[in-house]
Amino acid sequence: MDKPTYARVDGATLSPSTRRRFLQGGALLIAFAAMGRRKAWAAGEEPSLRMLGAGDADKDGAAFQGFAPGGFIRIGRDNSITLIVPSVEMGQGIYTGEAMLIAEELEVGLDQVQVVPAPPNEELYQQPLLKSQSTGGSTSIRGAWVPLRQAGAAARQMLIGAAAAQWGVDPAECAAQRAIITHRPTGRTATYGEVVDGASRLPVPKDPPLKDPRDFKLIGRSVRRVETPSKVNGTAVFGIDVQVPGMKVATVTACPVFGGKVASVDDRAARAVPGVRDVVRIDNAVAVVGDHFWAARKGLEALDITWDYGPNAGTSSNGIWADLKARSETGQPVQARRDGDVDGAMKAASKRVEAVYQLPFLAHATMEPINTTVHVRPDACEIWVGTQVPTAAQGLAAKEAGLPVEKVILHNHLLGGGFGRRLEADSIGQAVAIAKQVDYPVKIIWTREEDIRRDIFRPAYYDRIAAGLGPDGLPTVWTDRVTGGSVMGHYFPGGLEQGKLDDDAVEGAKETPYRFPAVQVDWVRADPPVPITWWRGVGPTHNVFVVESFMDELAHAAGKDPVDYRRALLQHNPRSLAVLNLAVEKAGWGNPLPGGSGRGVSLHDSFGSHVAVVIEAAVDPAGLIGLKRIVAAIDCGLAINPDSVKAQLEGGILFGLSAALYSGITFAGGRVEQSNFHDYRNLRINETPPIEVHVVQSAEGPGGVGETGTVSAAPALGNAIFAATGKRLRSLPFRREELRSQGSGRDVLSKGPAGREPADNDLTRLARTGE
Repeated sequence: MDKPTYARVDGATLSPSTRRRFLQGGALLIAFAAMGRRKAWAAGEEPSLRMLGAGDADKDGAAFQGFAPGGFIRIGRDNSITLIVPSVEMGQGIYTGEAMLIAEELEVGLDQVQVVPAPPNEELYQQPLLKSQSTGGSTSIRGAWVPLRQAGAAARQMLIGAAAAQWGVDPAECAAQRAIITHRPTGRTATYGEVVDGASRLPVPKDPPLKDPRDFKLIGRSVRRVETPSKVNGTAVFGIDVQVPGMKVATVTACPVFGGKVASVDDRAARAVPGVRDVVRIDNAVAVVGDHFWAARKGLEALDITWDYGPNAGTSSNGIWADLKARSETGQPVQARRDGDVDGAMKAASKRVEAVYQLPFLAHATMEPINTTVHVRPDACEIWVGTQVPTAAQGLAAKEAGLPVEKVILHNHLLGGGFGRRLEADSIGQAVAIAKQVDYPVKIIWTREEDIRRDIFRPAYYDRIAAGLGPDGLPTVWTDRVTGGSVMGHYFPGGLEQGKLDDDAVEGAKETPYRFPAVQVDWVRADPPVPITWWRGVGPTHNVFVVESFMDELAHAAGKDPVDYRRALLQHNPRSLAVLNLAVEKAGWGNPLPGGSGRGVSLHDSFGSHVAVVIEAAVDPAGLIGLKRIVAAIDCGLAINPDSVKAQLEGGILFGLSAALYSGITFAGGRVEQSNFHDYRNLRINETPPIEVHVVQSAEGPGGVGETGTVSAAPALGNAIFAATGKRLRSLPFRREELRSQGSGRDVLSKGPAGREPADNDLTRLARTGE
């Protein structure tokens, strides 16, 4: 019989009854976690997956001390193998990557592994690098690399030991393959399922030996994603797809000014809309509940709401930028790094180069808009959602519902994009506040307008950077002052104490791929009057744009080729030098290009990986930017699934290019001026050039990938624009009018946040004409 190609995946959540059946009966179940207590549950005593509370772990400490992140391996008598993965799937391929780690050491085929998302349980599923049960920061594979393999190896060792004991032979004479144990001298065999009872009685090995990488059968090979079949045939369940018996649908509008509240609501017209069931008011928002989304939306449009706009009604982008500039010049900096004689080196420099860079607020604009389904009952609260932070969401929901946390049941689903937005649980708290006022399940769906205008934004930044050059044109001193809000201060309970460094604000600036004799990096805190949080690429997305753009400026000031200039500063960093050389070789760096065209390069070491990207772009006299070709090289250590690495680089680069070309959140009268994809544009498929990704073969431990392409995009494009036009753009998104040749092109009649015409299909036109 042909073996199935794909692993099985439960992209939704097991029903309570299915979960109970899943964990009952004879099985070998192995639990492992980074922090706190663990337990290897014996047959028949496993807790329900419906809710794994802190009290479920035994009090004595147990197996897999030091294992991380957290999860369960279950092998049933029917030879079924299930991995309950701690990380959430939001398109990055982590279900597949983590399944490959366990399957490799367990000696099973990926098609034999079922993948199930973990329930909220900080003690069992804490991610060791993030110190919480959360998915983000390109940490999942880095955190799981050793512990998931150890868990698989330990299970295999126990299973082989059980079979050997049953046969009365030496375990060293036995081997396993595809969940079958073979005694090599006699050829006797047993399936894993046939020995799970015996294996469950064996002690869990504390330090099981791991395979030599030369013996890997799965790791390092491109395999198809485990959730792909369900996404193709429509059975995948994202949060927005959830259907619950008796469920109604709501949509919501919050005060358009952050910090504002509802003053009064006239809901008579809304209640007259056919299909509208309820109108629910909370402190700063009003929701309309209907039989379906259209009824709820039409009802919402019929509301007459009077808002109390609060203290931020006068917030404007001009005011925010003025404050950032003033803080940068006069604020008290927090030192991130100081090496060498910075002041002396600057005074002695043959040439001084300095610049100011500005980056806007950014929304996340995930494909799947914010949504949460909630049923609040007197004794429990049940939630269906896609979240990057299940335990944080569960805790916030419990507080809002007035229930103990163990009474909150959270079903985590596939996410239609996260990008940091779903590291926040604010919308889940809002949904519970709405749902507790009705006596039926309700699915709250934000409109795209609400999703953009009430996002929690990537901060705006104002950076002043300078360098002193020696007689050879290379930097003898480097200073970088970052000014912006504290993401960590917003995100963590209790905030960030004044005078403390926000590491996210300087990540990618504090440590660069290059070596300078003297360096100073500091940060001035300037919290805006709007909420801020992580965005794909976190700190490096903003800092690498500044560092790599300025590196090109220094090369130009020194009269040197940008690649040769970087090479001179990378002799201590062979991995970064290698990816730079690979990328420029594959891109044909130095080969002639048509007039108005140029190549730009960016390089960074972030998330444990080394990435170089070359973008070839063209700029016409009207200032239209055309993307011609993109070449990327990455050394991410051992690539678990090279196909996923390439996909993440491609998607990340395009995500970053969308922001560089089109995206920016602006404020006027306290309100976000953008509302949908007509004025907060994304790059379109027909605007996308060929992309090549070259993955360096490496034996190093794996690095992160999901954020790296986004980090690379804007600086490579900005440097390509300079190469094509001689014009240095230091603000994002890139403004077309700054590139327009004098007397060319028509005036911009309807500008988006970047001064661009949002409806213009700039890149498509260039692609068609070959300009």
